[in-house]
Amino acid sequence: MSKKIFIEGAISPQFVADSIAKHQRKTNIGAHNIFLGQVREDEVDDKKVTAIEFSCYEAMAEKKIAEIREDAFAKFDLICMHIYHSIGKVEVGQLCIFVFVSTGHRPEVYEATEYIVNRIKSEVPLFGKEHFGEENYQWKKNV
Repeated sequence: MSKKIFIEGAISPQFVADSIAKHQRKTNIGAHNIFLGQVREDEVDDKKVTAIEFSCYEAMAEKKIAEIREDAFAKFDLICMHIYHSIGKVEVGQLCIFVFVSTGHRPEVYEATEYIVNRIKSEVPLFGKEHFGEENYQWKKNV
């Protein structure tokens, strides 16, 4: 896989906007769907999450994402698919995952996006450490 999947820190709104703009030249695309995951200010045991610090085994994660990508292209009539995920610390309210799917027609783009996001969440070896301030943290369960 030639494109970089993992981005240090938060995914910026400008990065998302630039990605959308680049696809205007691809005139065979009729529909795009975007999933953006944002760090929530969850409350756990009366403590508020202030950030999540993401880590992974990059080689394993990239291999699994390549498999998900290949399966999605085989299952759906996709034109483009881009997957980006944060590594490192991402503050509450910032974006941590960006999945961008493009097809020729609208109906399939929704199903494909849900399929891809669900597989990423359940199969890719990504880990999140929820921070509750200075040195207070716990490992997050992926749901």
